Amino acid sequence: MDPRSLTPALRALRLCLHLLMAGLLVLAAVRAHSAAGTAGAVVMGGVYATGSYLPSVRSSQRAAAVWLAVLGASWLGLLWLTPEALWLAFPLYFLQLHLLPTRWSLPAVTLTAGAAILSYVGHGAALNPGVFIGPLLGAAVAVATVLGYQALYRESERRRRLIEELIETRAELAAAERHAGTLAERERLAREIHDTLAQGLSSIQLLLRAAERVLPPDSPAAGHIGRAREAAQDNLAEARRFVRALSPPDLEHGSLAAALERLCEPVTGGAPGAGPRVRFSVSGTPVELPTPYEVALLRIAQSALANTVRHASASRAEITLSFMDASVTLDVVDDGRGFEPASVRPSSDGGFGLPAMRSRAESLGGTFTVESAPGQGTAVAVSLPLPAGASA
Repeated sequence: MDPRSLTPALRALRLCLHLLMAGLLVLAAVRAHSAAGTAGAVVMGGVYATGSYLPSVRSSQRAAAVWLAVLGASWLGLLWLTPEALWLAFPLYFLQLHLLPTRWSLPAVTLTAGAAILSYVGHGAALNPGVFIGPLLGAAVAVATVLGYQALYRESERRRRLIEELIETRAELAAAERHAGTLAERERLAREIHDTLAQGLSSIQLLLRAAERVLPPDSPAAGHIGRAREAAQDNLAEARRFVRALSPPDLEHGSLAAALERLCEPVTGGAPGAGPRVRFSVSGTPVELPTPYEVALLRIAQSALANTVRHASASRAEITLSFMDASVTLDVVDDGRGFEPASVRPSSDGGFGLPAMRSRAESLGGTFTVESAPGQGTAVAVSLPLPAGASA
């Protein structure tokens, strides 16, 4: 048994069994009125004490069976010498039920009860119902007690494992929530730096460049403006490095296309029935996109694919990233159950979903559309205009 479960109860029961065995052995030795009976009680006590302190008896069923066989033989010898040994059958019941498998312990208890009854009759005692009822009733009580305790123990173990699983699940959920919160905060900071600080520095640089062009070459302010423009350019580069450092980890080790391809791997590589088979493809000539574009497209793909896995019951899905002359588009299509787009409501916590995807696309000047109908699958499409200098 697991030492973490019911250890105080097990120790108390073991102590009570030792005291019961010792008391009955002393009673048998005293009531035997013969040196042979006393010697038999001492021998049985020695066998019992030896087995109680042998670790192999508690860890090996084979060793326990051998010990019980020797103990039973010494008890039968004592039973032959004195009828008072009859009472030792009761602790033997518990030992047999505790140390042996059920398919062996129940026959052993039956044989022990039968031997107790026969010895009582063999010593010439008068036959009466108590001769048969006593040992049998004791055996029944022992069987009911041990089997009931084992059932309670199994239930306790089941609940202990369930509690451990709940604690582990709660810890994993808390870790996942912290990780999600960290990623969301990183993304928010990256978006804020890009939309405010980086854009402001870019505007300052453009204004200083325009001021340089209208100033006379020999103007004393030209040098100051040049240095200010260089400082703005350096700080803009630093702000862009911050944005890249705060971008999602999926984008740190490759392009957007590689991140989207990795996004499909856990779904396509899962067990049958765990999710749809997802295929990823790229159309057109890929170009380098600004970090906010990559972040938005990756997050929209993640949200759309998560909705497909959770709600669509789809067997297939396809993610397509298309680079066009003046725009980049992302399409996520599945063959699931579909839904009525007009009936979709924003989540109560303002979390992920279609409204969040639409907000991401529109914040970058893009468009977001959803085409779906019950039983006809779902198609999610987002299109972002390519910034100047990034056209394919």
